[in-house]
Amino acid sequence: MTLAGFLAVAFLHLLAAISPGPAVIMAARTGVTEGLRTGAFLAVGLGVGAVIWAAAALFGLGLIFAAAPSLLWTLKIGGAGYLLWLAYGLWRDADKPLLTAQSSKAPRSAVSAFSLGVFTQLANPKPAILFSAIFIGTVPQTTPYWVYAALLFVVFGNEAIWNTIVARIFSLERSRTIYISLKTIIDKTFGGLLALLGVKIAAT
Repeated sequence: MTLAGFLAVAFLHLLAAISPGPAVIMAARTGVTEGLRTGAFLAVGLGVGAVIWAAAALFGLGLIFAAAPSLLWTLKIGGAGYLLWLAYGLWRDADKPLLTAQSSKAPRSAVSAFSLGVFTQLANPKPAILFSAIFIGTVPQTTPYWVYAALLFVVFGNEAIWNTIVARIFSLERSRTIYISLKTIIDKTFGGLLALLGVKIAAT
C-alpha cells in the first residue's frame, strides 16, 4: 500500500467522522449535559466502535453482507431500534428541567459513557460498507499487518479526537447556558434527528 493510498483512506474516513450522524449527535448532547470528561469517554467508545467496523471490513464483512443480505438487514433493524430507543428517551425527558432530568437517574460512569459510545457506533452497520468500499480500492491483499494496525489506529484517532472536540465545544459554559434555556427544543431536535437516522438506516 502506498503512502498516498494510506493518506487517502485517512482523509476519507475523517470526512465521514466529521459528517453529522448518531456519533456526533451523542457527543454533542453528552458534552452539554454531562461535561467534557464524560464526553471524552463516550468519544473513546465511538472510536472503538469504528475500529470494530473497520476491522470487520478489512476481513471481508462487506462480502458477507453481499452474500447474505439478511444479515445486513438484521443488523440494520437492530441498530435502528437502538437509535429509536435513544431518541424516545430524549423526547420523553425533553420537558424536564436539566437538574430534574439528571437527578432521576444515577450519574453516568466512565464505563457507561464508553459503552454508550460503542453501542451508538455499532448501531449503524453502514460504516462497514463504507470501509469496505474504501479498502477494496486502496488496500491490496498483500498489505502487511502493521499497515492494517496503522489504519485502525487512524480510524480510532479520527473518531475519538473529533468527537472529543465536539463534546468540548458543547461543554463550554456558554453552550450549557444556551442549552438550559432551550432544553426542550434542543432535546426534541436531537431526539428527532436520532429517530430520523434510525429510520433511514432501516429503510436504505
